[in-house]
Amino acid sequence: MAEYVETINSARKFATGTIGFDDTYPNIYSMVWCTPDLTPGQCRACLAATIAEMPRVFIPNTRGARITGLRCSVRYEVYPFYNGAIMLQLPGTSAGKKSNETGKILAIVLPSVAALLVSIVACFCCWRRRTKSKNLLAYGSHVEGIDSIESLIIDLPTIRTATDNFHENRKLGEGGFGAVYKGSLPNGQDIAVKRLSQSSRQGIGELKNELVLIANLQHKNLVRLIGVCLQEDEKLLVYECMPNRSLDTFLFDSEKRKELHWGKRFTIINGIARGLQYLHEDSLLKIVHRDLKASNILLDADMNPKISDFGLARLFGGDQSQDTTNRVVGTYGYMAPEYALRGQYSIKSDIYSFGVLMLEILTGRKNSDSYNSDQSVDLPSLIWEHWTMKSVMEMMDPYMSGDSSQDEILRCVHIGLSCVQEDPAYRPTISTINIMLDSNTVPSQPPLKPAFYVEMGGDIVSDMYSRSYPGGVNDSTSKSNAMSPNEMSITDPEPR
Repeated sequence: MAEYVETINSARKFATGTIGFDDTYPNIYSMVWCTPDLTPGQCRACLAATIAEMPRVFIPNTRGARITGLRCSVRYEVYPFYNGAIMLQLPGTSAGKKSNETGKILAIVLPSVAALLVSIVACFCCWRRRTKSKNLLAYGSHVEGIDSIESLIIDLPTIRTATDNFHENRKLGEGGFGAVYKGSLPNGQDIAVKRLSQSSRQGIGELKNELVLIANLQHKNLVRLIGVCLQEDEKLLVYECMPNRSLDTFLFDSEKRKELHWGKRFTIINGIARGLQYLHEDSLLKIVHRDLKASNILLDADMNPKISDFGLARLFGGDQSQDTTNRVVGTYGYMAPEYALRGQYSIKSDIYSFGVLMLEILTGRKNSDSYNSDQSVDLPSLIWEHWTMKSVMEMMDPYMSGDSSQDEILRCVHIGLSCVQEDPAYRPTISTINIMLDSNTVPSQPPLKPAFYVEMGGDIVSDMYSRSYPGGVNDSTSKSNAMSPNEMSITDPEPR
């Protein structure tokens, strides 16, 4: 039953069934349910123990009953009490001679029916799960940790029903790897379905990467994966739906930005930092996100931030502190210089991205916008200029005024500038950032000029542009890549 429940609906594991009884009660309707965190074996054990208790706690002469435990429940009635199609229908069974104590008969028959329901459906599910697991592995070589996502499999018909067969009106947006649709599961839970483009080779590797990573991560500031579907050439990831969508839809909208007073912005900054600390330091896995940006920060109904999109993330093991790639992926404008120019990435690369994001939240401006009529001056450079002239408050979003704290804002600007330093060694760790956010402390050293620093006159003064690095990155290439708009994402030409 647990395996069948997880296949049908990973958010709320349940199954329904009916069996013929007698002339008085032609059908008995039953439903069993387990909490989503239980494994198939734990679900079966919980249901078996609950069913065994029914004869002892059953009250005679009643026509229905429910036993609810901490992790599972069983209910039956002589009438349909649930919506939707019946998942399993069994033929009628003889109840023996009629008795005035109908409730006693039901108490004897139902546990047998429920147990049969559990056994039949569990066997059916084992076959389906083995088939679906093979489908998953057919998309590429074996991925370490793939077994951890088997319990998240959802049937394609369930997702098609939830999204009105991927109707255009259900589309929330579209990215480089496919579209995202809003849907609703049978239990009423809203979901967001990420539908990978069928023609995308590169996205398959990223989907598997995202599955393995996020299936093993749990934090209130990370988006929660509900399920996965790989059937009929469809490659789907199912997430909890964030009603307020992504941070960029508020931050860079002239009207919606008015809703982001200082208190909300500080809460968002704090939440992102907490989620990042979990990835870098607190989880069993050490993960570099590599694509932290405003559009990858989702907002729930209370405007709490959740980091999303782990397709480009990388797992670090043991004492590993950095890695190098000859395929730079991510989003220009948020990339740390050592990554954009040399392909080197580490947790300090994420810190750089966090610093850019933090400055965007404080100013309500995109890093890619032009702030000089003659030259394209990036946001960190502009903030640095005003910081040195002690006029940085002039650059802050005016919609933060009123209830804002100037001291808190200045402390956040200081932290943000410290995160975008050219040398990764000068950038603080995320745990240090959280300590500073939670207290009245600031970095011990004043921030230096940011990486990719551009003077107000338009001259690039960062000496990173005058150096050559292994891999053939030269001066002209560096200039072109580093100053590209930060909406432009670059990705691998094929799976890694």
